[in-house]
Parts: sequence; C-alpha cells; structure tokens
Amino acid sequence: MGVRCENRSLDELRADDRPSKREGDKKVVTSSHRHVNHLRPLYDVIIGPIADLLHEEELIIVPNGPPCLAPWSALNESVRIRTVPSLTSLKVTTNSTADYHSKRGALLVGDPCLEKVTSKWGKPIYKQLPFAKQEVEMIGEVLQIPPLTGKAATKKEVLVRITSVALVHIAAHGRKESGEIAFAPNPGWTSKYPEEKDYMLKMADVQAVKLRARLVVLSCCHSGQGEVKSEGVVGMARAFLCAGARSVLVSLWAIDDEATMEVMTSFYQHLADRKSASLALHKAMKSLRDSESFCAVKHWAPFLLIGDDMTLEFGERE
Repeated sequence: MGVRCENRSLDELRADDRPSKREGDKKVVTSSHRHVNHLRPLYDVIIGPIADLLHEEELIIVPNGPPCLAPWSALNESVRIRTVPSLTSLKVTTNSTADYHSKRGALLVGDPCLEKVTSKWGKPIYKQLPFAKQEVEMIGEVLQIPPLTGKAATKKEVLVRITSVALVHIAAHGRKESGEIAFAPNPGWTSKYPEEKDYMLKMADVQAVKLRARLVVLSCCHSGQGEVKSEGVVGMARAFLCAGARSVLVSLWAIDDEATMEVMTSFYQHLADRKSASLALHKAMKSLRDSESFCAVKHWAPFLLIGDDMTLEFGERE
C-alpha cells in the first residue's frame, strides 16, 4: 500500500516533469513501527518538565525562532496546544470587540484552474488537484455552502469575498518559502500569458485587505512554513493574522490525501457542532491517532492552530 499524496507545493510541482502527487509514492510504515511515538523526545524536553503544572485543558505557547516549526498540537494527548506569534498579538486579538470579526459566511476555495498558466511551449505548468476539490466539496456539504473551484476560483474573486466571511478554507498550490498561493488567473490579462500578478496571491495582497475571518485554514503543502526569523516564521499564516484573521490552521508538511480528508471531515463536523477550533482539531487528530490506517505520527501530527481559539456560528447555514 502506497501513500497517495497530491503535491500542492509550487516549489516542487511542474506538470510537465512531475507526477500528480504531493510527495510521490512511499511505503506505509510497517506494523512494528506504527505505534512508535517519534515526538516523545520533543515532549520530554519541552512539555515533560512542566507536565505536573498543566491543570487546564489548553496550553498556549509563544515559540521563538525554529521552534515555531515544531508540531506543538501533537505533543500532548490530554491538553490542547496552540501557538501565538507573540503575547502582544494575543492581547490584540483577545481584546478586539465582539462585533469586529464576522460571525457567519464561508469562502471555500479548492483546485483553482491553472491551465492557462503555461510554459513557453504552451504546456500547463501546474497540475490540477482533484483531491483538493473533493476536500472543499466535502466541507461545503457539511456547512451547506457551495465552494469556489476551477475557473471561478480567480485571485480577484477570492479577494472580493475574503473580507466579509467568518471562515476561509483554501486548498490549492502554495509556495513553501514565500507562502504565495496560486489561484485561477483573473480575466482580461493583457500579456500573451497570465503574469504572476494575475493569479498569484502574495503576502502583500493579503496584508492589503482587512479580514474579518475568525478562522483561516490553509490546506496547502507546507502552509505553516516560511522564513524563520527571531520573531518567528514569516509566511502566509503570519500575513493572514496581520490582516485581521483571528486564527489560522496550517500544516507543517504534506500528508496522505485520504488522511487529509479524514482529519478535515472530522474537524468540520466538530466545528459545525459548535466546538471551538482547538477542540475540533484536537478531536480530529485523535481520531486519526486512534485509527488503524492513519495512526502513524506523520499522518496526524503536522496540523497546528496559530492565534486565538474561537467558535463558528453557522446557524442558518448559507
């Protein structure tokens, strides 16, 4: 049995020289290694010394430098863990007025059509992502909200809709180092081929808009990555937080498509039941950890919630 994994990374995937998988076929860990906790050394160093002090259900960590890339959410089975960029950002978010962030509405974007983004030989540069499309369609069914996919998922349309919704979920190609995300090209480009400004969402584009989103989910390869500086990771997650998002859910590495679908299905079902984002993620990760197929650490450990905890009020779902 191989690991089926779409490559949603702009850094690695080219349609004319790569298969349509996130990281190619790999063998699943054998049963003798399935239950080995490779995160135990990290737990022993960081969580172990304070374990007897953890009397609350949630722990907030302010990592500095490279530890920002650690899978914090996976380090403790009984305590929910999330991170914040700084204590100042936590204070700003928690002190925001109750009506600042949107309470309803969702923007679900998956598998933007990139067939017009071609090489000089006229071949599409990036493959489509059918599993990303299935992902947002599944979420749309749970929330009863139609997703934005294919040619309709243009950069312009995303920027128009993104400012007024409580939830943003993006399943698309992402660039590891800069955090840029590729959408379908805006119509009406004047050059022979679409230029990056026509389809690539950059950190500057995000920071230029005012977000009211309570939660942004970046279901792109390595969406939690970026340039590591003394103040933390500077990437797309930080850009969404700076633009006004209350919290951002990222993945530190690419995982199996079926595992992604499992965790997202569980996560959104819990969100729809009015559970907070950190609790929904905690339960979704536990469901994979306890499963027969996806109990290996690599499947359930990369998900990380950054920012404030929150709930979504779908009510009369749109």
